[in-house]
Amino acid sequence: MTRSERLAEQLDRHWRKNLRPRLDGLTDDEYLWEPVRDCWSIRPHGTSAAPMSMGSGEWTMDFASPDPVPAPVTTIAWRLAHIIVSCLGYRVGWHFGGHDVDSQTFAYAGTADEALKQLDEMYGRWDAGVRELSDDDLENPPAVGPERIPMEVIVQHVNRELIHHGAEISLLRDLYRRQDGAVPRRVRLFGSRRSSC
Repeated sequence: MTRSERLAEQLDRHWRKNLRPRLDGLTDDEYLWEPVRDCWSIRPHGTSAAPMSMGSGEWTMDFASPDPVPAPVTTIAWRLAHIIVSCLGYRVGWHFGGHDVDSQTFAYAGTADEALKQLDEMYGRWDAGVRELSDDDLENPPAVGPERIPMEVIVQHVNRELIHHGAEISLLRDLYRRQDGAVPRRVRLFGSRRSSC
């Protein structure tokens, strides 16, 4: 197995066994669910209350620059859009040909099915591109794009981003499914014989 294939397999194994199966059956309600107030999400054009919104289609992505502190909680829709455009889309366009992806003009998905189609397409293009990289490609900064670091570091970064954001999306799905009105129990941290750790 080549270095590029090993790098691709690191993410692809997670994609096939963990992340993508966890997205099966994603509903539009889950996709747009806001677990707390003032979430950032994907919204119908012209309805965002965020400082900025990105996108050229019927749906736009909440955004601000610089990021607010603390950062807002984001929905599954927002996190999928971040993976599709910022993590994969930019780099697929820069490094593996095809059209450039621009967050300002991207047509963000208003439904879960549409977002998953975008995700599958962008992931497939990323995975195929990574597998074709030579050792020389991996050791040098790419010829196109703003990242002036070795391509191997870029691939590792994208792997981490998809694993990280995929875990966040999985947790949001778990929370959505378990909205049962349960009251959290109070844990005594000091002076208690029981430890919560």
